[in-house]
Amino acid sequence: MLMNPVVNRQRRPGGEVPGAVPDWPQAAPPAVPPCDNRTVVSLEQPRWLDDDEQLAWRTFLRASSELMAALDADLLPQGVSLSEYEILAMLSEEPDSDIRMSVLADLVSQSRSRLTHAANRLERRGWVARQRSERDGRGVLLSLTPEGRAAVGSLAPVHLESVRARLVDLLTREELLELGRLMQVLRGGEPSPARRAQDACPGGSAGS
Repeated sequence: MLMNPVVNRQRRPGGEVPGAVPDWPQAAPPAVPPCDNRTVVSLEQPRWLDDDEQLAWRTFLRASSELMAALDADLLPQGVSLSEYEILAMLSEEPDSDIRMSVLADLVSQSRSRLTHAANRLERRGWVARQRSERDGRGVLLSLTPEGRAAVGSLAPVHLESVRARLVDLLTREELLELGRLMQVLRGGEPSPARRAQDACPGGSAGS
């Protein structure tokens, strides 16, 4: 649930996305200085984390898990889970208020089986409906019903306040934007420009 995009995607009934995070401006990668002391890292031995790395990793793991649990707990008194709200919010953003289940499965921060169970619960409440796609006759569409859209309208302020209290209001704007940029690096699965420059000169002596 961690990596949750739901915070970035839900919209108010008027169309505004509360707590939306913009596409992060991409800074030009720094020039990588020439190096003559590059180190070859052997993969035969585990690259153990040092104390600082271990602390950073465990803090990230615990904080991200605790954040998702808190966001979920804040919605439970409203009778929905965070995973259910994520589905409703994404559907509310679609022009036709529907999306293929296969596409939705790639977008949400939950497993396909969990998505199916969440959709089943929402369907029983009359908030979503499933139907065969009329566009090409293939695939199953999940669509938001009028009752579901009304539910999003009542749930969005609750979730927005939760996101602000648990994350946004704890950081300065600069810290929040930097956190977003770092999360984009993790999602991309590639080293940041700063890390690439560091790895190019592991000894710290460029051009010596």
